[in-house]
Amino acid sequence: MLKLNPARALTALVPEPGPRRVYALSMLINTFGFGLIMAATALYATRVVHLSTGQVGLAMTIAGLVGLLAAIPIGDLADRRGPRETVRVVMLVQCLAAVCYLFIRNFAGFVVVATVDMLSINAALAADGALLRRVGGQDAAAFRARTQAIVNVGISLGAVGCGVAVQIDTPDAYRALFIVNALTFLAGFVILKRLPRYEPLPKPQAGPRWGALTDKPFVAYTALAGAMFIQYFVIIFMLPLWILDHTHAPRWSISLFLLINTILIVLFQVRVGRNVKTIRQGGAAVRRAGMIFLLSCSAMGLAAGLPGWAALLLLAGAVALHTYGELWHSSGSFALDFGLAPAHAQGQYQGLAGIGTGAGQAAAPVLLIGVGLSLGRAGWIGLGACFALISLTAPAIARWGERTRPAAPQPSNPEHATAD
Repeated sequence: MLKLNPARALTALVPEPGPRRVYALSMLINTFGFGLIMAATALYATRVVHLSTGQVGLAMTIAGLVGLLAAIPIGDLADRRGPRETVRVVMLVQCLAAVCYLFIRNFAGFVVVATVDMLSINAALAADGALLRRVGGQDAAAFRARTQAIVNVGISLGAVGCGVAVQIDTPDAYRALFIVNALTFLAGFVILKRLPRYEPLPKPQAGPRWGALTDKPFVAYTALAGAMFIQYFVIIFMLPLWILDHTHAPRWSISLFLLINTILIVLFQVRVGRNVKTIRQGGAAVRRAGMIFLLSCSAMGLAAGLPGWAALLLLAGAVALHTYGELWHSSGSFALDFGLAPAHAQGQYQGLAGIGTGAGQAAAPVLLIGVGLSLGRAGWIGLGACFALISLTAPAIARWGERTRPAAPQPSNPEHATAD
């Protein structure tokens, strides 16, 4: 049973002095910048560049698909050249992309800049996975749970700044968001200089060049991760439209439910993550999450036709329950990500996993809005059933992966690191 102690939960987010605190500070600053532009990019394109919503959607779809190509190569580069240096270089590219948004004048320009932006985002995710693995050491999965909570804090703070700019609603207000976002990448570039220089880890003499692509259990896990990743968009994409078009819940409840989701993650992600460390525990956690999503999605569907107050209460409970499932899903994913990937190829493996989650992100609007909402209550129940059925494969994939991992010990954080 999770007990609420907000002060203790927030204190637990602050890592001990040293590399972990440096990494966490960089993460907080960069995700603050992401929160600034997460919802503003499309608004900037329509209200400042004067593109149509159709053009914006097409451009962002193209950018998202092309952006997936960067994940494995850049992750592999982080393994071979060192994760800290790779992440810092990618941050400079992200800074440049943020600045380039200011000079877009037409659809073609938006496609080019958005594509470079998505390439750098996917590259950063893959390289950052390798860096986090080295900073986190043996306890990388639990440390990633802590950084996940920090990510939510950063994005939430950035979203507040974005809301101010949207309220002002002038071209200069939107441009200011991209300028500040660019500055956050420069800040991250400087801060990460304080980390040790993690040298590439020795890898086996024999074996394929692209081991992640030939690792059948991890490829299976990538497919599982992509399918389950869609759950992150239930509260963001599907629920707001359901509330507006199919329930009597008040409009302001959309913001309330997003706030509930964020607060619960910040308060409890670390607590749940401490209980999920091994590969098998990761598989069991993902399965538990799937069962919870069956209940939460079904409950959301039942809100249709209820009086406003009843719909509000039911949806608030369903969102809290869904967030509880998200805590287990995230923690299970962290354990599987780091447990299944060999330490010397963490970036390459994270790149492959990123392609799976990127595919899930691309499919989410079509499946959730185009299919799920069109079926009404049955769509919600069917969605929850799909999550549950998919999650049942997680323990088997975890056992398969565990059997096929080499028995070599994983290096701890201080090894293979040198100071500049």
